[in-house]
Amino acid sequence: MARLGLSALHELLRGKGSGAGSSGWQAPAASWQRPFGLGWEKPYTVRYASNLDDGPNHGAPLGGFGAGCFGRGPDGAFNLWHLDGGEHWFGSLPDCQFALFEKSGSGCRAHALATAPERDDSRPGASGAPLGAWSWYPASTTGSDGNLRSTGTYAARYPLSWFRYDGVFQAAVGCEAFSPILPGDYQRSSYPVAVFRWSLSNPSDQPLELSLLLSWRNTSGWFTNTDPSAAVTFRDDGSPEHNYVPAIGATGGQHNRWVDAPGLKGVLLEGARSEPIAEGQGQWCLAVPDDLEGVEVLRCSRWDPSGDGAELWESFERDGSIPDRDDERTSAANEPASAAIALRFTLAPGASIELPVVISWDLPVTAFATGTRALRRYTDFFGAGGRQAAAIAAEALLDWRDWREQIEAWQAPVLERADLPEPLRMALLNELYDLASGGSLWTAASPSDPVGRFGVLECLDYAWYESLDVRLYGSFALLQLWPELDKAVLRDFARAIPAADPTPRPIGWYFTQGRGRVEAARKVAGATPHDLGAPNERPFDATNYTAYQDCNLWKDLASDFVLQVWRAFTLAPTGEDLRFLADCWPAAVQALRYLKTFDANNDGLPDNGGAPDQTFDDWPLEGVSAYCGALWIAALEAALAMGQRLQLELGLDTSAEQREFGGWLEQSRANFDALLWNGEFYRIDAGSGTPVVMADQLCGDFYARLLGLPPVVAEERARSALGAIKEACFERFEGGRLGVANGLRRDGTPLDPNGTHPLEVWTGINFGLAAYYRLLDETGTALSITGAVVEQVYAGGLQFRTPEAITAVGTFRACHYLRAMAIWALWATHTGWEPIPGAARRP
Repeated sequence: MARLGLSALHELLRGKGSGAGSSGWQAPAASWQRPFGLGWEKPYTVRYASNLDDGPNHGAPLGGFGAGCFGRGPDGAFNLWHLDGGEHWFGSLPDCQFALFEKSGSGCRAHALATAPERDDSRPGASGAPLGAWSWYPASTTGSDGNLRSTGTYAARYPLSWFRYDGVFQAAVGCEAFSPILPGDYQRSSYPVAVFRWSLSNPSDQPLELSLLLSWRNTSGWFTNTDPSAAVTFRDDGSPEHNYVPAIGATGGQHNRWVDAPGLKGVLLEGARSEPIAEGQGQWCLAVPDDLEGVEVLRCSRWDPSGDGAELWESFERDGSIPDRDDERTSAANEPASAAIALRFTLAPGASIELPVVISWDLPVTAFATGTRALRRYTDFFGAGGRQAAAIAAEALLDWRDWREQIEAWQAPVLERADLPEPLRMALLNELYDLASGGSLWTAASPSDPVGRFGVLECLDYAWYESLDVRLYGSFALLQLWPELDKAVLRDFARAIPAADPTPRPIGWYFTQGRGRVEAARKVAGATPHDLGAPNERPFDATNYTAYQDCNLWKDLASDFVLQVWRAFTLAPTGEDLRFLADCWPAAVQALRYLKTFDANNDGLPDNGGAPDQTFDDWPLEGVSAYCGALWIAALEAALAMGQRLQLELGLDTSAEQREFGGWLEQSRANFDALLWNGEFYRIDAGSGTPVVMADQLCGDFYARLLGLPPVVAEERARSALGAIKEACFERFEGGRLGVANGLRRDGTPLDPNGTHPLEVWTGINFGLAAYYRLLDETGTALSITGAVVEQVYAGGLQFRTPEAITAVGTFRACHYLRAMAIWALWATHTGWEPIPGAARRP
């Protein structure tokens, strides 16, 4: 598999070599870069055929958390459409595009600012290249001599992204795009809006006549599931999935019209409506300022994208104009309608201009099981009627400069850390993409949920919200940047723990083992749920959607919950919140008592049961395990600390619970090392005799040390175990180039060459493990591990779809994965780390 070496990745991030265009433009610091439209020689491909693999053409998403978002790839195509809460559609709409016309003394030229599309995915079965009359921007290529012929650069440092176009137009052309993703801002971070800041200058000695075009398809009514059954099936990996059939290509009832309002000129794209408004219904708005001096604004409210596109392109290619008409006609079936807006102007030699262009949308409803729906968070500020796209655009045109300055301010502490390698700084910011495009759901506020309810999918293949074991590492970003959302998630788990749902469900793992149908109750009272439900049901209220394993038997979830509650109390930049702690205390007590029932021999430590019953849910553990046992001890320490604070500061009588947990803790500590320590590292478990070094064996000790609790194990034993992990699972596994494998023999060989989880490198586990090394002052190892994983992701075509797992044969599993945001655990453990500006703001 072709790879950039780490040194080459450094060069690319600095804007050298293939990352810089012919103009000498340098991409911003700590941004991921790619020559415009350059193909990928051999990117990572998916491990299981049924899992999602849209290919490597992914860029940073645009849109607020829970508002829906879309993505634009390094070839200029808008291709990712996450506009139905929790659902995924990756498709090409060629008429959703920017284009540029230029006239100079040497003639005229016009190009859509993307490489030529192969298809229009809204028209399955259509023959011929779409929009055949359009001229498309040439891609960068590598010649037979191996030299790059660049036509521009794409760069991203989330939530910012940049396109630079070189060697085709005489004008210097660049575009910066972003949404107002602002730590601690629980309003603007939810906005459904994308700002495109175009910069054009004339370096020549002659005037340039220019015209910038934005065309957009009316997709009103598309993003909703037309399969009312949302039937659940099992994939070949044993995990459940539901059927999603969006209304892509539907046109009936769509209409477009001009809109003029204070501060903007634009076009509104609307569709048919029900009463009340349904999922997928609402508005889109294309808007520009109404006071652009010397700029002519042309608007075409309707053109037909189903043909060759000459209706729009013929005049644009000739003189930069478009049909200037306001056609409000309503579409019939199979009658697509696109709209366009063009900005035409002349640049004198040496002159430059900045043009803000905004795309906003108002699709206020997310629907779940039949009759269940939620309003998106942004409706708290714009209402729920689905008629405020122009108002959203107007605010963006008024405030985008301030938003941009705030983004610079909150990113500055990361960018200024010259002691952190640039690829790490880049990945810290870019891995936040998943908060927008990871199927995120953010509902409107209520008295019981003052900032709304929030959730991010485990991933698109495992489409359920906020898997608790995964967010143990994956929620470090949310904790440090939007701490009230982290607490909102944990409050939902606290509500769910006492609940019960006896509905029997088949367990997928047994199918993969050829053991037939085994059923289990969906949710047992007192058991900590694995997740907060799925987008095809009733998320937050119907938990434990996953049925790959019986999550009522898992031995890490209760500990995960307690540790995350104490973490939110102690590490949130907003300071200690005793009311939050008190709200979660009853659930924490119940969860720990339930988990203690799995202590089969009364040694204080819950026992794993033989079927995979923890986050490594394809990896059986038997008896006491290092992973679950260490988490249990840390959680008991956290529960004791909770009880003490609540009793001392709120007057709650927690003495009985403190005695109970203290007794269990004394037993657990007395037996943990005796059962599991082998003189160099901790055995994976006490019952199976499996002779492997488990990479994440001391996650509980990491958490205890991070949270200022008494460590789970002695420091010399922690260091010894980390030494064994480094040698066996990192240095002796592919020479350390991939990262840390989950579990290998001490000599670095696999126990089972055909194993699944042990032979995978889990991106989030690696970032969390690196933070543990950093916490024990082994910074060199921490950065080596992080650098290896970041290189594989960002040089291997996995950017903005970071997977759970990669393998030594160039495959990946479970893209858009929540746990990868564990890279923010490194920020929490880095010497001299400081809260991100704005994150401490209370809503």
